[in-house]
Amino acid sequence: MLTKRENMTAILNGEQPDYYGDFMDSLALIPDPIFMADRVPQDGEIHKDSWGTEYRWPADAPAKHPLDRKEGLVIKDIEEWRDQLKVPDISNLDWTAAKTAAAAVDRKESFCGIFNTAGLFERSHHLMGFEECLVNYMVYEDEMAEVLRTIADFKIDYIKMAAKELQIDAIFYQDDWGSKTNLFLPPDLWRRIIKPLHTEIVAAAHEHGILFIHHADCYCQPLAQDMLDMGIDIWQGVIPQNDIVEIQRITQGRLPMIGGINGTTIDSDDTTDEAIIAEVHRAIDTYCPGGRFFPALTYGKLFTKKNQPLFDAQMAAYGRKWARDHPIG
Repeated sequence: MLTKRENMTAILNGEQPDYYGDFMDSLALIPDPIFMADRVPQDGEIHKDSWGTEYRWPADAPAKHPLDRKEGLVIKDIEEWRDQLKVPDISNLDWTAAKTAAAAVDRKESFCGIFNTAGLFERSHHLMGFEECLVNYMVYEDEMAEVLRTIADFKIDYIKMAAKELQIDAIFYQDDWGSKTNLFLPPDLWRRIIKPLHTEIVAAAHEHGILFIHHADCYCQPLAQDMLDMGIDIWQGVIPQNDIVEIQRITQGRLPMIGGINGTTIDSDDTTDEAIIAEVHRAIDTYCPGGRFFPALTYGKLFTKKNQPLFDAQMAAYGRKWARDHPIG
């Protein structure tokens, strides 16, 4: 019997697993001091992170959200960004607690990783507001490229530091490049301004033997080949609004993906047991034949807690049955 880590590695490598399931179940995320510096209380009040961005996290919300108040933005004028942006100093942080947590991870059973939020695109709009950011990308491309260069350098330093302090196996890196239906930026602009820098960030992880898991629970189908070009090891958060089977065809099964479960169809008080079972079977039957696929919710756990036990049971049972019934030659 394979350990969780061995099982997920088998799927990742296109080899025979004991079962098909969520790769994230094998990833132990360490609350490192850089991640913790950006946490805010879930109290509905306005708080700033280490970059000076204002956030609010209501008690009933799944995550914090940046505010677009003009008076609270870090970069109020893109042409003056050098005077307005202060990059956090991470040179003298206390890694003691993170080291203790990392040392406790059974590396035979799990991957040890860090969770790096707000990638290049997300950090850029957190700093200057979403609409203003989109305008700046279109009108002030040179200035935005300079801002992104600064963010990328920070990310690369962070990865090197985490590798040294924690000897991590993986990084779970978050950057949504689209909505549920489209990309936020024109693909050509994205390829000019974000892709080269993101490639450097991925390379920094690979230089230290770190698996790069990119979270983007949005429509990114036009960028699937670009993900391979950049060296992304796994795309996490693949919503079914993407044509996942077509992505598997385009990439010839070389892009491992986590997701495919349409959470919106099974995450309500009205959801029937039959609907949960049908959605689990649909996702596994449809996407696992393409190879290197980890069937999963794109956002962790169902918000409707009463639906979670049946969902978990179906994922475990049918994921194991499908692996047994469809051996890899």
